[in-house]
Amino acid sequence: MAIIPQKIQTRITEGLKKFQPIVESAKIRDVSESDTVVMLTGILSDILGYDKYVDITTELAIRGTYCDLALKINDKISLLIEAKAVGIDLKEQHVKQVVDYAANKGIEWVILTNSVSWRVYKVVFSKPIQNILVCDIDFLKLRPKAIQDIETIFLLSKEAIAKNSLDVYFTQKQATNKFMIGNLLSEESVLNTIKKELKQIYPDIKVTNDEIRTVLVSDVIKREILEGESSDEAKKKIAKANKRKEKLKEKKPADSVVPQMSNETIPTAENTIVSEN
Repeated sequence: MAIIPQKIQTRITEGLKKFQPIVESAKIRDVSESDTVVMLTGILSDILGYDKYVDITTELAIRGTYCDLALKINDKISLLIEAKAVGIDLKEQHVKQVVDYAANKGIEWVILTNSVSWRVYKVVFSKPIQNILVCDIDFLKLRPKAIQDIETIFLLSKEAIAKNSLDVYFTQKQATNKFMIGNLLSEESVLNTIKKELKQIYPDIKVTNDEIRTVLVSDVIKREILEGESSDEAKKKIAKANKRKEKLKEKKPADSVVPQMSNETIPTAENTIVSEN
């Protein structure tokens, strides 16, 4: 996570102190969706740094209807927000609604929120269109002075979106998710390392990579981690990285050859011509 300037930290801290009681009160009173949108506009402006007159719009038309809120960075729509009343539980059908909006406009990031729960999704333009939940923030549980919580909500700020911080955060989460780590454990290079460590502990016992892999798959790694779409995606990325590695190995011997000069071509004091001027 990039260092957050003190000025922005102060803005977030003061904004949380101001709006958390407002959201809590709105939840108790069970205010309407339109009132929730007004409240969200205040949060986006006072905490997240968007100019309510320039960066926030409610006029983005999509297939004959309007998205609740759209956020602009340098006059370009960067993020869509689907708002529900503060008392409404967020459901899968609501996710589909905002993802459909994003897909029609070619926008990669969406937020589904009722002002208490903020669910941030990455829209993947594959066939079919997919969405990945990247983070789920409970606004009322954020601690105004805790740097970890400030960093979490900062991800949605104008400053962070302008620097593609959500994309960086998403890539980091993908690199360390359970599907990637689980499938990496079955790679030959990792199995070789485990075998080497076992040899240190049990020098007289011979263990094969297949035996280690069998134990990992049957007893250590959960089955759900090695199956399904997320696991397949991790396998593809690992296979792609392995192909790059193999290509580098193939190129290395040729690239590392140093041309040898014959004795006839090596300059010496005797055959070097010095210009006399």
